[in-house]
Amino acid sequence: MSFFMFFVVTMGLVAVALSMTGLDFVTSVSGAAAALANIGPGLGDIIGPSGNFGSLNDTAKWILTAAMLIGRLELMAVYVILTVKFWRA
Repeated sequence: MSFFMFFVVTMGLVAVALSMTGLDFVTSVSGAAAALANIGPGLGDIIGPSGNFGSLNDTAKWILTAAMLIGRLELMAVYVILTVKFWRA
């Protein structure tokens, strides 16, 4: 259950960060899901099946790159490494 909550919260944070770069709701949420879970193309006009991530601005690309790394390295491991309590023990 905790992994699911971490996943949903992380996906929400990535989607909010993407929407702050000027992307619409569908593109932000589907881009966050596609990057975090490595599930393929997103939805919407920009990054849909006929589009690609190349048309996004640099900030959105960096956010998606970070989400892809977090998704690949495993969510819980990244959060543990970023926790101060882990390094002080």
